[in-house]
Amino acid sequence: MHTGTHRLATEWQQWLAENLAQGATPEEIATALRAAGVSEEVAREEIAAAEKHPFVLAGRNIARRYARMEALMDLYSELHRQSGHHHGVEKRAGLSAEEFFTHYYFGHRPVVLQGLMEDWPALRRWSLDYFREHCGEVEVEIMSGRNANPNHAFEHDRHRATVRLAEFLRMIQEAGETNDFYMVPRNENWSREGLRRLREDVRAPSGIIDPALDPMMMTLLLGPAGTLTPLHHDNMNILLSQVLGRKHFKLVPSFQPHRVYPRHGTFSHVDVSNPDTTRHPAFQEADMVEVVLEPGEMIFIPVGWWHWVRALDVSASVSFHHFQIPEGNTHLMFPA
Repeated sequence: MHTGTHRLATEWQQWLAENLAQGATPEEIATALRAAGVSEEVAREEIAAAEKHPFVLAGRNIARRYARMEALMDLYSELHRQSGHHHGVEKRAGLSAEEFFTHYYFGHRPVVLQGLMEDWPALRRWSLDYFREHCGEVEVEIMSGRNANPNHAFEHDRHRATVRLAEFLRMIQEAGETNDFYMVPRNENWSREGLRRLREDVRAPSGIIDPALDPMMMTLLLGPAGTLTPLHHDNMNILLSQVLGRKHFKLVPSFQPHRVYPRHGTFSHVDVSNPDTTRHPAFQEADMVEVVLEPGEMIFIPVGWWHWVRALDVSASVSFHHFQIPEGNTHLMFPA
């Protein structure tokens, strides 16, 4: 529990400093330390020393600033509820580019767009057999061995593998429902010359996405039913287009990070599939909305919005992140 005669172990010193910074009283901390087996003398001595330490004093100042920011985010959350936007994700057909930017892009609200993929050859052509016939010999990067590592989402370099697309398609067909392998956005597959045929099957939504369709501004996602992306946020606005299969989305507003327990910056500690309300009680207060994305639909995910995604079928999606923003506005990026 402690090292030396009057010293707490490092992890307990850190715990003590964090709790003091966050406003716990010395008596509350002393009670917790005694319950953990620390003597009254050591507990009092360590608390007194910590209260005077410049690092703890600085931590208190930072904690006060965070508390003010959380209060502002709670105000945004209340306005969000009063607007009724917490009830679900709208599905809109025939939405003009002007209305999309005015109400959703600049309004920082997710929306499902319908009818904007009707001119896509991909909707008529794409299948695993089509991929195999036209691009089967192309080498692609996938993430594999995910089931063995619960931290695979942010330890991605450990899971990179290069395979022929035909082999990956065989894996998909034989696996059934699994999260063990997936072609995720974190790759350069879409830029490979061998996949040009697939890029030619895609069209830019008029007035919304840059018609140049720069391959570096797009990604291809492909995998079996059961692939799961844990709760996270992206650092830019995303328009994800569903070509094959369905995907189940759960989203939480960007202004509720204090309710999703951020981890490694862009990920969450919360297992959305089975939330632990004891460890993560504030998650129960998150305004989570759900929607199933069908083939031929696009979902706009605003920068910073938290989202969890599960493929309900064999799934192929194309995502865009280069918007044709009206003149006078700039591309938005979430701060690193």
